[in-house]
Amino acid sequence: MTPERPFPTGPDDPTGPPPGCPAHGLAAGGPGRLAEADDLEALYERLRREHGPVAPVLLHDDVPMWVVLGHAENLHMISTPALFCRDSRIWSPLRDGLVKPDHPLMPHIAWQPVCSHAEGTEHQRLRGAVTSAMAPIDYRSLRRHITRHTQRLVNRFCEEGRADLVAEFAEHLPMGVMCELLGMPNEYGDRMVEAARDTLKGTETAIDSHAFVMAALGRLTARRRARPEDDIASRLVTHPAGLSDDEVREHLRVVLLAAYEATVNLIGNVLRVVLTDPGFRAQLSGGQMTVPEAVEQSLWDEPPFSTVLAYFAKQDTELGGRRIRKGDGLLLGIAPGNVDPRIRPDPAAGMQGNRSHLAFGAGPHECPGQDIGRAIADCGVDALLMRLPDIQLDCDEEELRWRSSIASRHLVELPVYFGPRPPQAVTQQPSHTPVPQQRTGWQVGSRPACPEAETPAPGPAPEPEPALAAVPAGPAPGAGEPGESGEPRAPRAPGEGHHPPGAWQRLQLWWRGY
Repeated sequence: MTPERPFPTGPDDPTGPPPGCPAHGLAAGGPGRLAEADDLEALYERLRREHGPVAPVLLHDDVPMWVVLGHAENLHMISTPALFCRDSRIWSPLRDGLVKPDHPLMPHIAWQPVCSHAEGTEHQRLRGAVTSAMAPIDYRSLRRHITRHTQRLVNRFCEEGRADLVAEFAEHLPMGVMCELLGMPNEYGDRMVEAARDTLKGTETAIDSHAFVMAALGRLTARRRARPEDDIASRLVTHPAGLSDDEVREHLRVVLLAAYEATVNLIGNVLRVVLTDPGFRAQLSGGQMTVPEAVEQSLWDEPPFSTVLAYFAKQDTELGGRRIRKGDGLLLGIAPGNVDPRIRPDPAAGMQGNRSHLAFGAGPHECPGQDIGRAIADCGVDALLMRLPDIQLDCDEEELRWRSSIASRHLVELPVYFGPRPPQAVTQQPSHTPVPQQRTGWQVGSRPACPEAETPAPGPAPEPEPALAAVPAGPAPGAGEPGESGEPRAPRAPGEGHHPPGAWQRLQLWWRGY
């Protein structure tokens, strides 16, 4: 680790704050007041220049905390449970009464009896149950569900020629898929989406919306306790860890809301870049970049959560040259850590093939559902662009609005326009062209090379259609067919005519769940 930087005010200075306090040393460049910052990205870069990879900041009501800006320092903090934990009950400002019960960030920081806040053997018990509940997910079946949900959503607006991809797509797709995985597909609907969105925004009606979500999860827990099935809720209920109904319900809430918020932001960010960056879209359309690679690039550039509140020091230690006191709070700086100049000297450079970003954390509290989020974003964006390849942004990029907080940055709306198209069957592979009607009878022989050949030309005595003729009436194998002049054509080469899908096409169909 780097040597400790001296504080601007010495430890013996009676007028300064106590040594080790995150507010200590803010005078040089002014306090990093996160609640008042209009541009958190610019603030983090200023703090990095002035203080290095670990910087002091102030939360609402001037509550002191550290923000970890370095990539290596963030990884060290979240991967060292002997030094740092997520149990806010040891946070010094909370123990000293500086953080009031109505503090705006208490819903994010307050300790809860869930695996994301637990430590030691209790963490192993709860986290083991959640991980085991997600492990048996069949990702081929999952992609089929994602594709079908995408088809349903696109069918709602494909004939209009216009849509808001945040409100009509990004906010619905993750909820529909997660309700399916949890075991409550019948609970999915506009009301559930609105309740989840309202709960996460923390509006005046957030308590009622949270109660609506919890009531649905309570009904699900009771049903699965009585009759388990093959879903996440059933596997939590029947896990050997012996979770109570309250523990099952709370962990279903954590899984649902965390996966929902992260994936909504991820889908919105990917689609925004596709619609506003011609070079990015050209790479995607031209095959130089796949949709999964586009998703990983977005996880580097615009992670769904910009920071995580919070980690807490279990003992006196040192991080990034700063003396960290027992009980100090630290923000996991996902967004600033992803653009640390020590690992990304050129922030504009592509990061294809590199998954070392901090978007899903690491260590004991690494996101257990990250592959689900990736699958929803990969498959959903791919299917949407297959249905609407001519989609364009319906406003100037500067007109896009964001709802920002210390924890995340949420795109408010993404208006688009496109050529109107008819709906497609949800079981159909997404396509921008209508699928031809299936033939009603058996086809014997080779399919004609052009559609016109299927309909005989008008005339007094049309010849029978060779492709539909019965086998005994057709020519012997290898014999030529009559041409326009009546002379026999050259024999058809083996395999000529309609070809079955090749290996690459079969792999694509399998990957998309068909």
